[in-house]
Amino acid sequence: MLLIGFKSDALKPYTGKSLAEVAKLRGESPEDAAIDLVIEDHHRVETAYFLMSEDNVRLGLAQPWVSIDSDEGAVAPEGAFLLSNRHPRAYGSFARFLGHYVRDKKVTTLAEAIRRLTRLPAENFKMRDRGCLDTGCHADIVVFDPATIADHATFDQPRKFATGVVDVFVNGVQVIRDGEHTGERAQPILRAVIGRRFAPTRWLHPGYSR
Repeated sequence: MLLIGFKSDALKPYTGKSLAEVAKLRGESPEDAAIDLVIEDHHRVETAYFLMSEDNVRLGLAQPWVSIDSDEGAVAPEGAFLLSNRHPRAYGSFARFLGHYVRDKKVTTLAEAIRRLTRLPAENFKMRDRGCLDTGCHADIVVFDPATIADHATFDQPRKFATGVVDVFVNGVQVIRDGEHTGERAQPILRAVIGRRFAPTRWLHPGYSR
């Protein structure tokens, strides 16, 4: 169990350490340390767990009805965000799927992978004008190099950006050009609809092993 985020400044030095390491430093059992940290932080301690089977991850990623997600917020590698670590999937989930699992491990074809990153999740959420390049769809386009796209974030260094993405257009506005942000902020912002019913679906984020 890796401890990656605390609310209390007094506990932030434990960021990036395992529960076993912190328990040893505090002279406690792991069970007592876990309980005491939650009490002292007055908050949910952010953690990463190492319990997934790589064989099961590959099996899941190979299924045509499984959409891909990141399950992590998008945060800047600067300022107050440096006070806590993120799961490496925040910076590398989709690049890891396309590079490690699709190109290198061949769990599915590139065309099928792109469908499951775009059209399939849009259809699951009943978003008829997203995830597509059809007439009437919003121009959300990612241009990447299948031969070089790769994730670089790790649990020890989770703020490393993925590489291989060249250009990104959101609602027809170019926000990434030659791998660099253009400063543009495309509108409108998509917001979640509470209580909306969606079609049955399954989501999976590409696994990371330490």
